[in-house]
Amino acid sequence: MKWHEIAVHTTEEASEIISHYFHELGAGGVAIEESDKGKPRDTSLGQWYELPLNDLPEGTAVIRGYFPEMEDAAAIMAKLKEKVAALAGHGIDAGEPRWDVRTVDEEDWANAWKSYYKPIRVSDRLTVKPTWEEYEPREGELVIELDPGMAFGTGTHATTALCLRALERVVRAGDRVIDVGTGSGILAVAAAKLGAARVLALDLDPVAVSSASDNVRLNGLEQQVTVMQSDLLGAVGAASDVELPVNVVVANILAEIIVTFVDDVHRVLTDGGWYVVSGVIAAKERDVAESLARAGFAVERVDRQDDWVAITARKHGG
Repeated sequence: MKWHEIAVHTTEEASEIISHYFHELGAGGVAIEESDKGKPRDTSLGQWYELPLNDLPEGTAVIRGYFPEMEDAAAIMAKLKEKVAALAGHGIDAGEPRWDVRTVDEEDWANAWKSYYKPIRVSDRLTVKPTWEEYEPREGELVIELDPGMAFGTGTHATTALCLRALERVVRAGDRVIDVGTGSGILAVAAAKLGAARVLALDLDPVAVSSASDNVRLNGLEQQVTVMQSDLLGAVGAASDVELPVNVVVANILAEIIVTFVDDVHRVLTDGGWYVVSGVIAAKERDVAESLARAGFAVERVDRQDDWVAITARKHGG
């Protein structure tokens, strides 16, 4: 089978939201390549790097989406261009996007990337392992089996890694956790591995719901993790097996979305409960922190990696 590869050369700042647009329009897969310039490779936790350093200008990225050959590539690109052009109105700098399209064989993209996706140790205890790789864990190491498929979240992106490390710090045995915008389900699986008794994983995208459900099964966590389609916290009332209030909410989504439902998160959290947010570019850190403070949260910790920020906040009363 052949596929259209639509590529946009843009900024790292805009890479996650543009990736989301590709998925919205039905991409069969999305790849993000960010610049290596100015980013020393951290191997302190055993990270693997098999790709050579690229020559993309600092702060830039290339997002590639793959669509079946029978679909109208020109129409898809027109819709993408319209969405990207509107990003400036949301305070996101996409630079001066440059677009390319070509036809590729399925073998050129669907499996080749797997040779570069290796087990990655993202924290003291958590390691993310693709299902097709052999790996012998060390004593006390928690291994997350993952087949990311078409959804977000492999553990290699800064926002995901930041969230995993934050969850390791705040999740306690027996906790109830909600993961908003679960993507591949990696954060929900991690929370369960870290001892959470019940985890509710929510995503609006049915592709993500399917992917997350598969990864929950791969890790044998069906009894602990429930995956549901939901617009943010909209489905929480229907999840009768996850008792409210919960101890931890994690959301690895865009800052522009995070600020829209902070009050809802406050309502579902117990006093002293933790809210971990990422997907926040450095330029939006203040906006998110101020929104959290207005809703009744105290920012306890801010972690940074590359140009991304994760904020760990606590509901007043604990």
